[in-house]
Amino acid sequence: MILDVDTGVDDACALMVAALHPGLDLKAVTCVGGNAPLDDVVRNTLTVLGLLEVRDVPVGVGAARPLLEEPVDARHVHGSDGMADLGLPAPLLEPDGRTAVEVLRDTVATTADAGTPPTLLPLAPMTNIALFARLHPEVFARLGQVVFMGGGAEISNATAAAEFNVFHDPEAAAIVLDACATHEVPVTMYGLDVFYAPRVSDAQAERLRGIDTAAAQLAAALVSFHARRFDADGATIGDAGAVTMLVCPKAVRTERLPVRVELTGSFTRGRTIVDRRDWTGDLAHDPHGLAPAQVDVALEADGPLLVDTWLRAIGGDAW
Repeated sequence: MILDVDTGVDDACALMVAALHPGLDLKAVTCVGGNAPLDDVVRNTLTVLGLLEVRDVPVGVGAARPLLEEPVDARHVHGSDGMADLGLPAPLLEPDGRTAVEVLRDTVATTADAGTPPTLLPLAPMTNIALFARLHPEVFARLGQVVFMGGGAEISNATAAAEFNVFHDPEAAAIVLDACATHEVPVTMYGLDVFYAPRVSDAQAERLRGIDTAAAQLAAALVSFHARRFDADGATIGDAGAVTMLVCPKAVRTERLPVRVELTGSFTRGRTIVDRRDWTGDLAHDPHGLAPAQVDVALEADGPLLVDTWLRAIGGDAW
């Protein structure tokens, strides 16, 4: 797998399970501005990988801003540094000398040549992925699948209509869905309809805190930060659910549906339009036609199963 991140508390949780779960093989990470400005995202990503002693995974630095819009961030959710203001030391790891798009190009080509087309997981605004799809379409076409955290069939957060990752760069999301349709790359949307289902409780966070490993200590601190920020018992693992789903796919129910991204609406820009109509009469008379992108949309999730899988990866034998 390849992760594209805007680390981010829940991106950190995703990085940990991607690096530690024995059923997953993390080949590369690319960074994009989103939850925090790009410099913070890169630092946070390198910090997490350094704490986990993951030194053989290239980290590519990508886009600092969306294709068209001015950047916005979500530091009100993730802390002023983008990762819970934990005061962690500066990372010792360095980013790869290649850009994010070059890392994507080279990693996809290498793994596909080896007979294992990779899964690409954008857990952030899809600016890097859109640039990759446009600059290297022949390599994009060699992806095994795309599983992105973003959008929602019924639920939104950044605005009344749109989820943050898609809202941050809706043109990029539209380009990626179009590229998946054009090149017949399977695509799954792990959106807000399931995003909040996997929740780590305060008691589970305390149990993690009792495990003397860097991963467990960091995971406990991140969960506790979000629990305090939202005055709740525990917190969602967010983006990490999209990664964890890959090793327990039965935990998430998906339905293949046409999906578009709204690009022009004054109040709906960035919304993922998930077409759930089932009457052919309506479909036949729709002047827009069906959306070309057929997406496996996650609609229900077994939150406790996803959390248990995540906790076992983070806690290791001590869990």
